Amino acid sequence: MSPLVLSILISSLSTGTIITMSSHHWLLAWLGLEMNTLAIIPLISKHHHPRATEAATKYFLTQAAAAATILFASTLNAWTSGQWSILHPTSLPVALLMLIALAMKLGLAPVHAWYPEVLQGITLPTALLMSTWQKLAPLALLLMMYNHLPQNILLTLGLLSACIGGWAGLNQTQTRKIMAFSSIAHMGWLLTALILSQNLSTLTLLIYLLMTTAMFLTLIFTATKTITDLGTTWTNSPTLLTTSMIILMSLGGLPPLTGFMPKWLIIKELTALQLIPLATALAMASLPSLFFYIRMAYFTTLTTPPTTTTTEQKWRHTPQTPPLLPVTMALTTLALPITPLLYYFP
Repeated sequence: MSPLVLSILISSLSTGTIITMSSHHWLLAWLGLEMNTLAIIPLISKHHHPRATEAATKYFLTQAAAAATILFASTLNAWTSGQWSILHPTSLPVALLMLIALAMKLGLAPVHAWYPEVLQGITLPTALLMSTWQKLAPLALLLMMYNHLPQNILLTLGLLSACIGGWAGLNQTQTRKIMAFSSIAHMGWLLTALILSQNLSTLTLLIYLLMTTAMFLTLIFTATKTITDLGTTWTNSPTLLTTSMIILMSLGGLPPLTGFMPKWLIIKELTALQLIPLATALAMASLPSLFFYIRMAYFTTLTTPPTTTTTEQKWRHTPQTPPLLPVTMALTTLALPITPLLYYFP
């Protein structure tokens, strides 16, 4: 695929997301989501491989079903209330349909089955794009209409996603599937934060984007497809593998790293609202996720790496370090002390 075609696809992807995030009209939001979906499908299938074709087909069918549900719910809302505005209060059936469709777009449990399979069939850079940029448009719609959504169902979906994201990732060996279930678990925490505070949900989203970008850039740089690949990349860059272990600990939410910040604030807010059982369940649901992060960290630096070459220079060239990698690594590991500045920013 030529660079010109790729630039056009990426600009369409960006335009669709921006239209969705900036519009208050349901038809414009639906149009933005459709542009966003149709622009990323060629990026998924540009490697002419059966797995890439299968991933593109699964992604298209899932996103088309979600977009059709959004169009049906918005038409039903306009029929019953005479309003096409996203900010206008909706009835309970319309709100449930919208919530199901946006959960399908985000890959939230229990409509998450397509997400790990699609991520497994695409390249690591496209998986990074799908785990970060593709989340923005559906989350913007959720943020605009969260006042009209049933809060009990939102909290249930958040807890279910956190649990399934941790449990289903326990027996995975492919790094893309592990990152997919990690994303599902983080989306559960983000959905819970959405109920509590807009500032908290925005902060949780930003930290999720930072940590996921840093981890995917590391996987792209070392060409790591499976957990066992992590044990053979030490000779390529020991410093990078050491910081990868710290990033994995941050993804697991261990203090004093940045990933501890959103979980700490969410549990604090839930406790202040006397939702102690939910806070306890969320904290317990993060333990399986922490287990497979620690398992990956064990393969990075806590085992004796094999010597892949006896010569000083390796036979392959070392790829150029991505320019965003040092910045994202620093923010992923060192941003916890500025929590009050970020959380109470007006």
